[in-house]
Amino acid sequence: MRRKAACVLLLSAATALCMAWNAAGGQVTFASIPPEVSSTHFTVKIGHKSTPVVSAASGYYLLNFDISSPVQVTVTASDPHYWDRGVEVQPMRFGIRPRRDGASITFPLEQPAKLTITRPGEHYADSEMLFLFANKPERYRITANTPGVRYYGPGVHRENIDAHEGDNIYLAAGAVIMGALNIWQVDNVHVSGLGMLLYNGPQDPDHDTGWMHKLNWHVITMDSAHGIEIEGITAVVRSRTWMIQMRDSRGVTFRNVKVVGGSPGNANQDGMDWLGGGDTLVQDSFIRAADDIFAMYGNWDGYTEEALATPGHEVSNITIESSVLSTSISNVVRANWPKKIFDSNHFTLRDSDVIHMGMGSCGVPFALVELWADPAGKGLQSNYRIEDVRLEDWYSLVQLRQPNPAIRDVHFENISAMDGPGLAPSELKGDVSGVTFRDVNLGAGNVREDANIPLQVMDGAAEPAYGHSAEAADFSYTGGLIRPGRKVTFTVPAAIGVRYHWLFGDGAAADGAVIQHSFADADGTLLDGTGRYRVLLAATDASGRTRWSSRTLVVRPSLMAAQTEEGMPQGLVKIAGSDASYEGMVRIPADGGYTLTLLTSTTASLSVDGERTQSGMLRPQVCGSKGAAVQAVRVSVALAAGLHRVEIDRGPEIENAASSKEPVLLWEGPGMMREPVSASALLHAAH
Repeated sequence: MRRKAACVLLLSAATALCMAWNAAGGQVTFASIPPEVSSTHFTVKIGHKSTPVVSAASGYYLLNFDISSPVQVTVTASDPHYWDRGVEVQPMRFGIRPRRDGASITFPLEQPAKLTITRPGEHYADSEMLFLFANKPERYRITANTPGVRYYGPGVHRENIDAHEGDNIYLAAGAVIMGALNIWQVDNVHVSGLGMLLYNGPQDPDHDTGWMHKLNWHVITMDSAHGIEIEGITAVVRSRTWMIQMRDSRGVTFRNVKVVGGSPGNANQDGMDWLGGGDTLVQDSFIRAADDIFAMYGNWDGYTEEALATPGHEVSNITIESSVLSTSISNVVRANWPKKIFDSNHFTLRDSDVIHMGMGSCGVPFALVELWADPAGKGLQSNYRIEDVRLEDWYSLVQLRQPNPAIRDVHFENISAMDGPGLAPSELKGDVSGVTFRDVNLGAGNVREDANIPLQVMDGAAEPAYGHSAEAADFSYTGGLIRPGRKVTFTVPAAIGVRYHWLFGDGAAADGAVIQHSFADADGTLLDGTGRYRVLLAATDASGRTRWSSRTLVVRPSLMAAQTEEGMPQGLVKIAGSDASYEGMVRIPADGGYTLTLLTSTTASLSVDGERTQSGMLRPQVCGSKGAAVQAVRVSVALAAGLHRVEIDRGPEIENAASSKEPVLLWEGPGMMREPVSASALLHAAH
């Protein structure tokens, strides 16, 4: 029977809880948003019901809702031209490419997910971002009359919450707590619900005072707490402070917790910090930070020499899994600091999407994992396992730097770069050993040696071990010009017991080892008009482990004609009057679509046969690191085999992409994974 009601309103505490039904009869539930935090900058329609969003922090907006079956989602921006430059929906593994109609984008959502929606390239602190949190239906049926529960109903509550021993605290959907949650020297506390903590403290916006460990100084603070469970809630931080800080606390679980921080300072908004303690599980959660997402220190009592050199307590037994991780600056995982003294061990990050990593450097390049105690830090950092992690916008893989004893047993397994290269080399330095890379695919098959990462090993560090349990699921596709509508054959060498799932970057998906697919337009995955499609292949073996591989495919209506001049000398030449800009020719081996990528930290442009892409805004490095972060400048074109003109214009800024003045240029195309353009393919006219 077809449902006629589009939405049922259940009134509670003067706030509406909406239940809408999608076309398939599944239920969608979301709470109305208090006017104090409501915004119509975006309007979201789910099923037949529309809602404003929460204005969270900086340019960040969010919406929580429950779904029990597939739904259709429409996001409408208040600016009719908002999506003119394109749109990106992450994590990439969902394969979502919206359909655009003016100010609105529409896409299907098949399952609960934590999505980030931006315009292409907007993942910095000054960007606008929309976070959609599609939750599973709540398993608790708690009301204001449930005995033994501290109940916070829908609406705004201007208070800090101090947990008591054995507390059961419930934040109902639509509840907004304007304050902090303090779990201070108490045990056995349970916090749940789909309500929100919104913290905006008195911290100095220009300096780091957010490290202080005291009541009401973080959105969630724990001190010597044990047996703590937090699930479902959203925590938003608007001031410059470490967001969730735990000192000497153990037996802590976070499930389906969403943490969003943003402030003009773009610093010192760590996601979670351990000052001693551990025994922590973070599961099915989302963190958007403005500093390290996870940071481990034995203690932190300020930046004085005495405070930094005071030995701290052990941090151990931390597991992060099935989560979506994002930061505007700094690392995903950090342990130690140049003068800190403490031990850490048994840290695991697995089955998670790193959708945004910090770009640039604070003394050393930002990384997926940074264990940095150079030059004076001490302590044994051991047994770190990073498994089944998908990298999207990323900077470097690993920075392990500790001249004093010791870093031991750091293991990377099944790491996949979903789109784009790393932008800075990794490094092992000092008393570092027992590092392994197994089934690590950064875009060109499994890494087998240092140069594939690339990785620098220095100052006594031991060489890492490389291995693979299976070949990366690398695939090929039909060469030649790929016009809109042309059928393309995608092929992966089939292995027994392996299932293959394709995401073509245009919203379509298919299963099998050999698939034919056609692209309807040349707008590209990001609807940015480049014709560049991100094609992903997920290969799942009998044990359930999934390995990802990625290729960039270019769809264009025609090929650019090639030049045929022979006898040209190798190499690009400097453009007259410039010490950093180059021009010349590139020899394309076969007809087809190619993406050329310039890595640079300067104001730059890359042109191929006159089709030009400019670099984005320069992002200055911090902590005294000179110059700006390296970025990728990409041009995607369809080229006939032969010679094509290349021009690289770079500004006078410091170039951090390479140790030499020569530009770093990569290419990818038919039968060719992303790799540096070979020296023999770069030529210039003889004078």
